Amino acid sequence: MGQTLTEKILDDHLTEGELEPGEEIGIEIDQVLTQDTTGTLVWLQFEALGLDEVQTELAAQYCDHQTYQFDFKNTDDHRFLRSAAGTFGAYFSRPGNGICHNVHRENFAAPGKTLLGSDSHTPTPGGLGQLAIGSGGLDVAVAMGGGSYYIEMPEITEVRLEGELPEWATAKDVILEMLRRLSVKGGVGKIFEYTGPGVETLSAPERMTITNMGTELGATSSIFPTDERTEEYLEKVGRADEYRELQPDDDAEYHDSITIDLSDLEPLIAQPSMPDNVVPVSEAAGTDVEQVIVGSCTNGGYVDILPAAKMLEGRSVDLSTEMIVAPGSKKSSEMLARQGWTAEMMAAGVNFSEATCGACIGIGHVPGSDSVSLRTFNRNFEGRSGIEDDNVYLCSPEVATAAAIKGEIVDPRDLADELGDLEAPGLELPEAYEGAENDIIEPDEAVDDELIKGPNIGDVPLKDPLDAHLEGETLLKMDDNITTDHIIPATQDILMYRSNIPKLSEFTLSRVDDTFAERALESDGGFLVAGENYGQGSSREHAALCPMYLGVEGVLAQSFARIHRANLFNFGLLPLEIDEDTYEQIEQGDNIEIVDDVAEAVRSGQEEFTIRVNDDWEATGILEASDRERDILAAGGKLSYVKQQHDDGASAPADD
Repeated sequence: MGQTLTEKILDDHLTEGELEPGEEIGIEIDQVLTQDTTGTLVWLQFEALGLDEVQTELAAQYCDHQTYQFDFKNTDDHRFLRSAAGTFGAYFSRPGNGICHNVHRENFAAPGKTLLGSDSHTPTPGGLGQLAIGSGGLDVAVAMGGGSYYIEMPEITEVRLEGELPEWATAKDVILEMLRRLSVKGGVGKIFEYTGPGVETLSAPERMTITNMGTELGATSSIFPTDERTEEYLEKVGRADEYRELQPDDDAEYHDSITIDLSDLEPLIAQPSMPDNVVPVSEAAGTDVEQVIVGSCTNGGYVDILPAAKMLEGRSVDLSTEMIVAPGSKKSSEMLARQGWTAEMMAAGVNFSEATCGACIGIGHVPGSDSVSLRTFNRNFEGRSGIEDDNVYLCSPEVATAAAIKGEIVDPRDLADELGDLEAPGLELPEAYEGAENDIIEPDEAVDDELIKGPNIGDVPLKDPLDAHLEGETLLKMDDNITTDHIIPATQDILMYRSNIPKLSEFTLSRVDDTFAERALESDGGFLVAGENYGQGSSREHAALCPMYLGVEGVLAQSFARIHRANLFNFGLLPLEIDEDTYEQIEQGDNIEIVDDVAEAVRSGQEEFTIRVNDDWEATGILEASDRERDILAAGGKLSYVKQQHDDGASAPADD
């Protein structure tokens, strides 16, 4: 039997296990990336492991979330990150140079390589045939030190593309169609591998729009084969020698298959407040729009902004609407400026932002109250924009620009008919991706050779080994689809404390219950209870670390998002799956006791745990975990586990 493309890359990097769905495997990591909201902890953990040099082929540190540097704490983080990159041997992308996924694909992403990143949209370079996976920062620190990355072997689903996109339909509509069909939970435990004759009709940037938002499906990763379009892109970014032809075998077998006829697609839009709340744009037409933003790591490249510029040529943004362009990289901004498109857009009434994640996480360009914002971003979780009661829609740059011209949501095909002279801009690749190269500091150019820690940068707290007896109050009961934005908000007033866990923990779950942190600290341990897909969204390990710091012992949920589940193990919190009946019966304030000798049960491989509620009734919680995950949990988390191994004579940071 032949292999899928995913299996081929995994096979080339396999260090442990078998490529059977559900089995834990260890893989060698070629490249790692991290950004400024997760990177501080990554490097503090790297230091805590006693490591002194990056062991992967390449490590890159980006500063893209806190670009505006509202507070000295942000700037101190950047200074620390630059010093860490210089001290340990990583590339450093300076603040303002761009979003990690965009800058990485321009400079480092390569077919056939593995990439691990402490950002959930790390799979973006899957459009170039790179197997890229998002994870918690501690996993990145261990991999960066030469350890394997462990993951449950995903099911590989084929997405067969046929036909060709019609006018006004875009790559954004391909992934919105996937979300419409599968939901935000439809990709959990899966890697989506794109095949079929429709693939060759999509450029590499279009493919990377699709793989970027595979994260919104809950997928482990998404990947395209390589071909002439891949080679074309690598030539244009000056890295033609890194091209490799990678295709699945003709007789490869997939766990499941989905077919999308590109020619059937039309402009789509995700309504508030989930990326899977997708309808044709025509169904939302007529809705007044006060803000439009084109950009982000999903649609912030040169080829994403250029269509908007062409649509605005000789026109103006409606007087009732504000339009902002937030480029994904500084190079994209420079190219547009040199070609005159920036001036053209400014003349039309557009404002330009730095190349930053900013607005995507509620830092800058926060919508007004009781208003509608159309964005080309990847997430529209409630409150993520910076205002709790937001109305954020997700769409392509073409749909967003049409709304900016009209002042309301409109199908761009209808706007073209109305205006008479508006043509579909299509997709145009540049002759070359050219621009200044001095915003990436290479390891041999490092300006720092020791760590610089400002007063807001603290140590990584450690948890004691798992107790035999776990008992405490149900501190908070939550609904389905609780995101990491709910657990640790990413707004600028909170984000500045990412390096200061005691302070950051004060904001834990504040968007669900602003009394939670105080109550958790006052309690003697306790549990969180949640519905399905708990912890979806970003890779931020703070969403596990801060509850641990507050004394939370475990989480009982109907199901967990992949990265967050791994982060719970990494920080020593017991993740038990419960059924719907148990979830319905447990009330906030109930006393929960895990009847078993928890530490022994975890170590011995026990899967079913007895949960006693209020000394009144009992239920069963399921722990599905590998032997390695059980050892990590019993040790009180991955950092304690790896340090213990090192103290026992093993070479850090291997955790296999």
